[in-house]
Amino acid sequence: MSLSHVVVWLDHAQAHIIHFNRDTAETAVLKSGAVNAHLHTKSAGGSGHAAENIGYLNEIAAHVKEALEILIVGPGQEKMTLIKHLQKQHHAVAEKVVGVETVDHPSDGQLLAWARKYFVKIDNMLGTA
Repeated sequence: MSLSHVVVWLDHAQAHIIHFNRDTAETAVLKSGAVNAHLHTKSAGGSGHAAENIGYLNEIAAHVKEALEILIVGPGQEKMTLIKHLQKQHHAVAEKVVGVETVDHPSDGQLLAWARKYFVKIDNMLGTA
């Protein structure tokens, strides 16, 4: 049985990627290598935002490319940065994204339980359950 669903929880410091189906799950944690994980204020002449970490975004894309459906979640703007990157650089992966949601900082178990409920709703709506 394949692990057709993927949930990606990310911020600019790390990504938790869970491939799963109804009975099984596999988790990977990727570190971004960001030096300053919490850049909140504008520095002299700067925008107050860290630059995109293309290597990190590409690594996430590589981990999810085999999935049939992808849910991207996280607490801040990094999830939108990932979506935009996928749309520009990984079109086939971007087409598999079924949702983008704001989710704070769950444990991997909480994230998996939430994602399973989310995909039941999506699968029922799409008639793929």
